[in-house]
Formats: sequence, structure tokens, C-alpha cells
Amino acid sequence: MKKPQVRELAREHHLALAEKPDSQEICFVPGGDYKRFIDAYLTEQGEQLPDTSGELVTTDGKVLGHHEGIHNFTVGQRKGLGVATGSPLYVININGAEGKVTVGGNDDLLSRTLIAHKVNWIAIDELREPIRVTAKIRHRHEPAPAVLENALNGEVRVTFDQPQRAITPGQAVVFYDGDLVVGGGWIAETAR
Repeated sequence: MKKPQVRELAREHHLALAEKPDSQEICFVPGGDYKRFIDAYLTEQGEQLPDTSGELVTTDGKVLGHHEGIHNFTVGQRKGLGVATGSPLYVININGAEGKVTVGGNDDLLSRTLIAHKVNWIAIDELREPIRVTAKIRHRHEPAPAVLENALNGEVRVTFDQPQRAITPGQAVVFYDGDLVVGGGWIAETAR
């Protein structure tokens, strides 16, 4: 069955979950508190969270403060940064090796290019020449027009027609030709 059919069946049986909104998050995390969940899980496993604390810096390198760990941040995040300035700040980059979280203005989140690795082709055997696609960089992202071309070491360069907000290394990118999935991979890096 498809989801609309399941919802209709739930309505017929007067089940409250028939109208429950779709979940896009980790549904089993109580209250959405990921930090507490991770801490509890690691304690249960007899492990400790590695120390990933470090500096919170601006895009020009000014140190704004200290943070308790990179696991508390995601690219594009605005709330919970622990610093106040005269204008809104967003997480622009997370450098796990250095424990550095870079913040900046909304415009600093815009990028036109990404490099994807571990690419899995679905509709084609391999990318032989640049092709036009639409690319989706997260679940609720509207697929945006772009050009795919080969990069170094089996990676693919995705260049969007218009800059996209908060392209995040570590997340998936999926390439489409209309409704057809051309392929996808993992975002390795971005460029403005």
C-alpha cells in the first residue's frame, strides 16, 4: 500500500494517527533533544563522547566564544549558538578536526557549487560528459537546476544555476532528470 491508502484505512478505523503529520526527524528521540539522547546512548554503551569543544568564530576569524562540542551544531542553524551580536548569525561551517564552528550572516550560507563523492549512478552507467539535472540537497529542498561534471578521484562537481542555501557536507545530494533519479552521492565540500 502507499501512504495515502494507509491513512485512509486508519481513518476508516478511527485511528488518531491518520492525521498525524509526516516525521522528517529521528522520531524516537524524546523531546527532540539529540544531545541528551547521544549522551545517554554512549553511557549505555560504556563509551564517552569525544571532546569536540572549541572556538566559535566569525567568517573573518574573530573568536566570539567557546562551545561545548560540534555535535550541538548543524550548518544553517541560527538558534542556540550561545552568543549575541547585533544581527542574526548562522552556522556556516563545522570543522570537526579543529573543533571550530564558523558563524556568519545569511548570505554566507549561499553556495553555487558542491563536490559529491561516493556517487551511485541509477539511470546511467557513468558520467561521460557534463549533463543538466535538477539536484536536491536535503529532504525539503526544492530540486534546483544544475550541471553535473566529473571532478577528481571519481567525484562529481555540481554547479547550480543559482546559489543554494546551507549546502552541508555529510548530507546526501540526489540528481534528477524530471522524475527520473539519475544518481546521488554524499556532499564532500562546497564552494561559493
